[in-house]
Amino acid sequence: MIFKNFFILVFIVLVSTPASYSQIIIPDKVKQGIVVDHSSGAVLAEKNADQKISPASMTKIMTAVVVFDQLKNKKIKLTDQFTVSKKARNATRSGESTMFLVPGDKVSIEDLLRGVIIVSGVDASIVLAEGISGTEEQFVNLMNEKAKQINMANTNFSNSSGTYNPDNYSTVRDIALLSSYLINNYSLYYKYFKEKDFAWARTGGNPVKQENRNILLSMDEGVDGIKTGHLKDSKYSIAVTKKKDNRRIIAVISGLPTMSSRAESSKLLLNGAFNKIDLVKIPYDKDKFKIKIWNGSSSYLDVKGANKDGIFVNLPKNLKNPKIKMELEYEYPLQLPIKKFEKVAVLRIYKNKELIDTEDLFAQKDITDKNIFFKGIQNINHYLWQ
Repeated sequence: MIFKNFFILVFIVLVSTPASYSQIIIPDKVKQGIVVDHSSGAVLAEKNADQKISPASMTKIMTAVVVFDQLKNKKIKLTDQFTVSKKARNATRSGESTMFLVPGDKVSIEDLLRGVIIVSGVDASIVLAEGISGTEEQFVNLMNEKAKQINMANTNFSNSSGTYNPDNYSTVRDIALLSSYLINNYSLYYKYFKEKDFAWARTGGNPVKQENRNILLSMDEGVDGIKTGHLKDSKYSIAVTKKKDNRRIIAVISGLPTMSSRAESSKLLLNGAFNKIDLVKIPYDKDKFKIKIWNGSSSYLDVKGANKDGIFVNLPKNLKNPKIKMELEYEYPLQLPIKKFEKVAVLRIYKNKELIDTEDLFAQKDITDKNIFFKGIQNINHYLWQ
């Protein structure tokens, strides 16, 4: 049977600056958009979030993630050098971003990463792809494998740079998911995304200095990434994030008619999320986030969500005395054995009787069966005293 063990936690939201709550509105100019609270994963606003788009240079976020994977697994080093092929140089069409690489040059992986992230170079993307996998086609396989791993359900990559191809598509929801994965897993390398310019000391010429395409980095000190994009079909797009105190908001928008409207809409959505909605942290209470175990090696099992720091809830800033009800649902008795980090329960979160979020909860340790002797004694006691 299914047994519901629930508790109610009531608290007051303290607001330092009064704010009149209104819904975060995604501007009409934005054809596809999503705003996500990074800590809670909650979607604060969305518009055509699952509509297929050409991700353009936002594709390069995945290119960078695959390279970061290789670095993390020590298959390559930042100081390693890759040779620029003729294909990489010739692939850059007129008007596309380039690092101005020359065939035969040997360029460090760190410089190539900056060429991809800051300069958005098509040539740098291909050199990294060929250097890691031999061919860009083989590298794209790694990109799609990673997309499946992080549950980008409506995405397929066909190249490493984001140049137009009908088979290179995604959604703003998937790009937001990818952006969150990047921030969570690669803090060591994420610093590249907030660099405002890159001067490459190229071979046989003066250094080439180019500005980051993300002008919000200069407009707002809280913005520290991530990647812009532009193609004729999807127009101007961006995955952008802002951090303020301990909170981070991610916005992904597409279909903007101009660079200025892209920047304006991004700023509006980021600031709206910070100004209109509070992030409330509910710490894990060991007396409540605990499940009784029958016939196990331990009598109780502590459970937590994917975020180990606590449960995060987004609430309007001026909401008065919200009652937050937490309902812990699990199958009783839990089937043994239980592996650490196995999903064992679901937490349902209600605000004034309205379901506002659900969180999967995971075992915090291994639980095995008791031996037959002790299990028999426990079962006898159960039937004698029930």
